[in-house]
Amino acid sequence: MTSPQPSSSPHRAARHPLPHRVAPAGPTSFGDHLRTWRQQRHLSQLELADEADISTRHVSFMETGRTNPSRDMVLRLCERLAIPLRERNALLVAAGYAPMYRERALDDPALAAARQAVELVLKGHEPCPAIALDRCWNVVAANQAAQALLAAHVSPALLAPPINVFRLSLHPDGLAPRIANLAQWRAHLFERLRQQIQATADPALIALQAELQQYPTPPDASPLVLDGEMLGVVMPFCFESVHGMLSLISTTTIFGTPVDVTLQELAVESFFPADAFTAQVLREMTQTPS
Repeated sequence: MTSPQPSSSPHRAARHPLPHRVAPAGPTSFGDHLRTWRQQRHLSQLELADEADISTRHVSFMETGRTNPSRDMVLRLCERLAIPLRERNALLVAAGYAPMYRERALDDPALAAARQAVELVLKGHEPCPAIALDRCWNVVAANQAAQALLAAHVSPALLAPPINVFRLSLHPDGLAPRIANLAQWRAHLFERLRQQIQATADPALIALQAELQQYPTPPDASPLVLDGEMLGVVMPFCFESVHGMLSLISTTTIFGTPVDVTLQELAVESFFPADAFTAQVLREMTQTPS
């Protein structure tokens, strides 16, 4: 896709440099992997043994390295623990087996049908913005409406690929100064990130969370209450654009039964107008030559 053109000056980015984060080291042996995921899912050895229909002793021996699991056992444990495909490969390798799930770029010919489906969703959602994201919330593709919104008053450093939507939203040189309900939106994004870390234990997401926590918090910690927010139903994204206040809500689309790492981690975030004014502005934006 064509990256949005920055509209802010480079000297703003120098005041708020992007922190460099190193992902924490993860487990190395199969036993360490298994113990980490069992604890991540808040299961005792007895509970995991019941789930996998094996003995507690077998679980204990695998965690301590006294028993090397079969390939089928590794896959069974991964299924019972709901481990993402990327981490299932890591467990297979740690146990001495070849990885099972491929990870291909979205432009790989084997993913042509999936790529066309994503492009169809993005294009069909116009004049409303929609973006395709990878597991770390980096933009993989975006329709024209999304590119127009992402380009507003953002530091060039934040627009260098890969564009991370969390960083773009919360960095002081990003969209944060233009988000009217920043306190609410920030809490919403952090909760989504927390849930994803809880589900995946992804070191890259943990590093992203640590980076975002260093950004300035909104001056007013109390949530704003704006007209049409539909509190208790959805969390709106209230954005002060050059056209006026836009209020958007979003839905997330994922692939149903992927057997490819890339597809399992791909999500399409589609935004919808939450009021008549926003709907009108989005229609006019698509009719106006860029």
